[in-house]
Amino acid sequence: MTEAWIMPIFYSLAAVVIWQGVMSLIGGKRFLAYVRREMKRASGDHAPFASVIVPCRGLDHGLGDNLGALFRQNYPRYELIFVADDAHDEALTVARESIRSFTTDGQALQARLAGRNRRAGAKRTRSPRPSSVRRARIIIAGPAASCGQKVHNLLAAVKEADPRSEVFVFVDTDARPHANWLRALVAPLADQATGATTGYRWFVPVRGNFASELRAVWNASVASALGANVRRNFCWGGSMAIRRATFARAKVAAHWQGAASDDFAMTRALHEAGLGIRFVPACLVPSYEDCSWRELLEFTTRQMKITRVYAPHLWRLALVGNLLFVTVFFGGGVFAAVRAVRGASFIAILMANVVIFALGAAKAWLRLHAARMAGVRFSRRSVWSHLLLWPLTSALFLANAICAAWSRRLVWRGIEYELKSPAETVIINRSALNEG
Repeated sequence: MTEAWIMPIFYSLAAVVIWQGVMSLIGGKRFLAYVRREMKRASGDHAPFASVIVPCRGLDHGLGDNLGALFRQNYPRYELIFVADDAHDEALTVARESIRSFTTDGQALQARLAGRNRRAGAKRTRSPRPSSVRRARIIIAGPAASCGQKVHNLLAAVKEADPRSEVFVFVDTDARPHANWLRALVAPLADQATGATTGYRWFVPVRGNFASELRAVWNASVASALGANVRRNFCWGGSMAIRRATFARAKVAAHWQGAASDDFAMTRALHEAGLGIRFVPACLVPSYEDCSWRELLEFTTRQMKITRVYAPHLWRLALVGNLLFVTVFFGGGVFAAVRAVRGASFIAILMANVVIFALGAAKAWLRLHAARMAGVRFSRRSVWSHLLLWPLTSALFLANAICAAWSRRLVWRGIEYELKSPAETVIINRSALNEG
């Protein structure tokens, strides 16, 4: 194919990518406007008794601080249920220590021990801040047989929830919510038309190695897909809440049977029931952790494999859209370099890429501004990562989508699964290498 044919094709494809960039930027402005509007809105006084369910498996970075944040919620009445498949899971050791430190019985014990230490002349220690948790307990769900282990754990915890509980709240152990997170997440459920509320994760690298920064940018690009349209929003399992009555009405437990993804299955259940999902920007929670290159690829590919099974239309969009972007942006860069070496004109090609990059960087800036407005704090290095690394996430999305086309097997928290369908999950190996 001669350059006489290549040039018109390139400019046509570049025009499509630029149009996509403009539409994406408009979407970013809408996202920022929504976050600004919601952060100014009063959270409301709706705060019924809630069961906060915390599925545990393995040690997350800063797990003690993450669990401690759950005991310090500015919420009048709630219980914490830590659930795991194995009583010897290391995460439960941290959970038991948190229960001893923050619950009424644990604080009473600590007070007695502190009194003995003072009488013995020992140095006085500072007690943890009082918690409003009515009860915190641990449930052992046992190994899953025909669904994801996390889903199995959640089903077991829901059955053990306090009868007084009107709301089920689900939170992951890698999230570190602020003190008003629970109140902000539950308050919108006062509206009976709201099926569920959701936040989302924002990765905050600790050491800031390249793989961790790239994962943060990759994950953040999904956040701005949430917004005002309750019919298009999706649940994120690490920070979501649903009324107990709605959980039963939408038959969420039935949708969880055989499922590997708790949030995709809940999203489908709510959409089938004609109920909307409210995104709460104040519940955009940070996850403070780093990852290796292997963990980056495992995490991103796993998300795309799950998307292919539960939302194939989104997987197809990711495949086609990112293939187009990679072809134009990176292919255009190579094409411009070749023409420059040959002494041919390359400025128009370069300018097209500059426009594409500028549009994406502007979208990233809007997303960063929205996250900061929602209370997420990150370093200056992370700001530059979001502004500069976003084209690489498109290449990563493309690689993830291609991998998802070839295989439905994935490793999640040390267990290898094969996703046959949204309602059929096969456990291949329970001793697979733990990604975390």
